[in-house]
Amino acid sequence: MAIDKSAVIHPSSIIEDGAIIHANVKIGPFCYIGANVEIGSGTELKSHIVINGHTKLGQDNKIYQFASIGEDNQDLKYQGEPTQTIIGDRNRIRESVTIHRGTIQGSNVTRIGSDNLLMINAHIAHDCQVGDHCILANNATLGGHVQLDNYVIIGGMTAVHQFCVIGSHAMIGGCSGVAQDVPPYLIAQGNHATPFGVNLVGLKRRGFSKDALQAINNSYKLLYRNGLSLEEAKNSISEIAQSHPEANQFLNFFARSTRGIIR
Repeated sequence: MAIDKSAVIHPSSIIEDGAIIHANVKIGPFCYIGANVEIGSGTELKSHIVINGHTKLGQDNKIYQFASIGEDNQDLKYQGEPTQTIIGDRNRIRESVTIHRGTIQGSNVTRIGSDNLLMINAHIAHDCQVGDHCILANNATLGGHVQLDNYVIIGGMTAVHQFCVIGSHAMIGGCSGVAQDVPPYLIAQGNHATPFGVNLVGLKRRGFSKDALQAINNSYKLLYRNGLSLEEAKNSISEIAQSHPEANQFLNFFARSTRGIIR
């Protein structure tokens, strides 16, 4: 056990031998920290939190009561292998959030970036890869191997099917079921989720220029409004990307998409 002398730990919490607790960490009452856990400086655990497995948390995270991080995943193939959970910095992980470790059949790690907000009762399954600045609203659920790029918003009560990819700046409405990949910049809603245009409000808030917004909107029209095949749309979007790099997000997404895109 390596606990920095500046860490503040409630006497009712259990820290197993081997855990690493960095400077200025605060651990409230009735928490359990497993032997292979590392908690970065400035991170705060409110109370009644379990962090287990080979799990590493970065700096300045705030985790609320009853969250469970790095526990055995729910994949029936999992046999206790020492897979990982890696979480970045400045995340807010609210009450009863569950984040499960990876599998050797997948990427071996469940990875979450920085500056994310995971609201009450959100679930991130094994081998998910979540970027930065994402929001999962209450009861949002990511199946195994899901990839969220940066600035993705998932509405409350929404479920994302295993292996789906959701591109940067996409927004998924509440009570949706996402069964295929969602291109970047889109608004999607429904069960099964379908596209409803470009997330213009979110993009404006993030400082996208008028020219960039026009290029993104034109790319969306090529993909969904002009009656083109996917290959034809890709070729036309490639031309837009030559003068507007924002359109490259579509091309990078297409290269990773395996489940087909929402229509």
